[in-house]
Amino acid sequence: MTRIEDAFAHGLNPLWYVSQVGHGSVTPTPGALRFTDKPTPHTYSNAQIADYDYNRFNLNWQPPLRMSVTAWAATPVEQLRGTTGFGFWNHPFSPDSRRIRLPQAIWFFFAAPPSNMALAHGVPGHGWKAATLDATRPAALAIAPLAAPAALLMRIPVLYDKLYPPIQRRLAIDERMLDLNLLGERHTYTLDWQHERATFAVDGEPVLQTKYAPRGRAGFVAWIDNQYAVVTPQGKLSFGIVPIDHEQTLIIEHVLIESLA
Repeated sequence: MTRIEDAFAHGLNPLWYVSQVGHGSVTPTPGALRFTDKPTPHTYSNAQIADYDYNRFNLNWQPPLRMSVTAWAATPVEQLRGTTGFGFWNHPFSPDSRRIRLPQAIWFFFAAPPSNMALAHGVPGHGWKAATLDATRPAALAIAPLAAPAALLMRIPVLYDKLYPPIQRRLAIDERMLDLNLLGERHTYTLDWQHERATFAVDGEPVLQTKYAPRGRAGFVAWIDNQYAVVTPQGKLSFGIVPIDHEQTLIIEHVLIESLA
């Protein structure tokens, strides 16, 4: 596979694997695709497309590649619940899957409170971000036996400041907060994913340039759901469902992915 392009002008392309869980729906409209979660008090809802089979996990992409997505949230950003975004991951886990693997991701990602995925030193654990993560690297695996004692030590702020930056580098974590208002406006997001670096941009303006990029295969995914996650270097770990009392929608107008190999 060397190229995917879809402007959704003729409905939903059969190349997409669609997930509509709970009150989630994926609806083609003229020239766009609507991902919608309807109100629900306690049901997990997810509207998602991916370019891999959820059962076989035939992940198609690896660097070098370039991605371009034109998208926006049709819901006021302050009313968004759960998570939404688009980019590449290895589908390490999800509420509708029993499979668990070490995560890797390179994407534009939003999470609303009570999510607190404080993976990058000094960066809030929720909000609209450009982000990378690769826990599958040998350097990351080598420090796995130290995870529990390190988490305890890092509950002391001065030790967190000292110990976590080298751990973050081994996990290839890099994040940049984006203006949340961007998510509520029509913008084109691009990702240039190379073997040893990556550049994220919005409307052609770089927002994150990093040398921490995943090295393994990943699949494209775009979604909106109502789950939250708490994952911190200090060992806090929890997941759950956020009630939503209003419809929330992500709109994607155009997707282009090109292999540069």
